[in-house]
Amino acid sequence: MSRLINWFEIPVTDFQRGRRFYETVFAVTLKEETCGEGQMGIFPYECPATGGAIARMDCYTPGPGGVVIYLDGGDDLAVPLGRVKAAGGEIVVQKTLITAEIGYMALFRDTEGNIVGLHSMH
Repeated sequence: MSRLINWFEIPVTDFQRGRRFYETVFAVTLKEETCGEGQMGIFPYECPATGGAIARMDCYTPGPGGVVIYLDGGDDLAVPLGRVKAAGGEIVVQKTLITAEIGYMALFRDTEGNIVGLHSMH
């Protein structure tokens, strides 16, 4: 096994609202795809990096209490974290040092109610 996480999907109920939120926070453009009756907004990535998407599907229910994923906060997670409120989200845990060897983490609630983590070394 070369990596444990191969793909992730963040559930959304309002696809356009979720898309605006993640495009604003991470300053990226999500590639829209259909998946059966659902919609996906795929985050930019290059193999062998782990890919992922926001996803609106009947079987997904966004909200707190589910799986927490940690997204790459870049050189300093304070940058995307600083865009969360303006994009309509809420900071749950401010930038916090885990250890010098592991780096920093933060948690935010997106516009769909999901709790999502950020990680960076600085």
